[in-house]
Amino acid sequence: MRITLLTGGTSSERDVALASGHQIVGALRSRGHEVEVIDTALGYVSREDEERLLADAVRAEPPSIEKLRALERGLLLKGLAELRAVKEADVLFLALHGGSGEDGTLQTLLEMVDVPYTGSGRLGSAMAMDKDISKRLFLQAGVPTAGWYMAPVPLARVEREFGWPVVVKPSKQGSTVGLTIVKQPDQFEAAVALAGQFDDEVMVEQFVPGRELTVGILEGRSLAVGEIIPRHETFDYECKYTPGMSEEIFPADLPDEVARECGRLGVLAHEALKLGGYSRVDFRLTPDGKLFCLEVNTLPGMTATSLMPQSAAAVGITFPELCEQICRIAQRA
Repeated sequence: MRITLLTGGTSSERDVALASGHQIVGALRSRGHEVEVIDTALGYVSREDEERLLADAVRAEPPSIEKLRALERGLLLKGLAELRAVKEADVLFLALHGGSGEDGTLQTLLEMVDVPYTGSGRLGSAMAMDKDISKRLFLQAGVPTAGWYMAPVPLARVEREFGWPVVVKPSKQGSTVGLTIVKQPDQFEAAVALAGQFDDEVMVEQFVPGRELTVGILEGRSLAVGEIIPRHETFDYECKYTPGMSEEIFPADLPDEVARECGRLGVLAHEALKLGGYSRVDFRLTPDGKLFCLEVNTLPGMTATSLMPQSAAAVGITFPELCEQICRIAQRA
């Protein structure tokens, strides 16, 4: 196949996207495919420039807001359709995370290009990125999720309905960027202000104690359920992308019925959001054995050691095979 990889972008997860892109390129070339690279912020990336752009490690903190705003001035989304590497591709592999690369904006443009692309369509991508809409659809589909309000919400209501701690986060961000676990009332306004720097909508969510679980979904079926044990209180940006900052166990040490239920609910959540191709669904398992869906990632991290590839590897799908399967699924859609 002639595959063009779209990566980089201007979201706070830019570094994560580049890391995914680096390994996807190697995996697909190892399977004999022709692969070209486009950074949606900077343009076509030559083979000579690939290593310089893609090989940087993900830093402990996301890129600054100032850096991302500077990149946005060069955003090439509207001109993608005119690039030879896009028009002549058999499939476009989206190695993008967050922002316009994952929220349905890019997907809308690509549907006018008429070249197959990986992941979900414009509607599913938009609904999954909006945590408020996602939760409403989860409940309609019978997928349990933690209670929530959208800011502004009176402090007294938060305290009465949820108690402390609560989770305050941007409604349309990933990688826990801008997220705070608020443990006492005097921290609340600062947490809302921080989340508001990354999104115009802020969610205040009931904190669910318990184990952090995740499951990959590939072409409508669940893969292995995994458990994440972070060194920090939450599986935050640093724990996700710094080696040694979390322990990830695939398959998770769970009773069979819990693992099956997690997989079943993962597929239900995927379907409720009208997703296609693949996704990764995150859960909390409470001490009394109840599962609560946190969110669905429509373009999850795709380095060989990311959670989605680990979920696939635990059922016998190697990383190069997974990347190739994702392309084949896109072509069949």
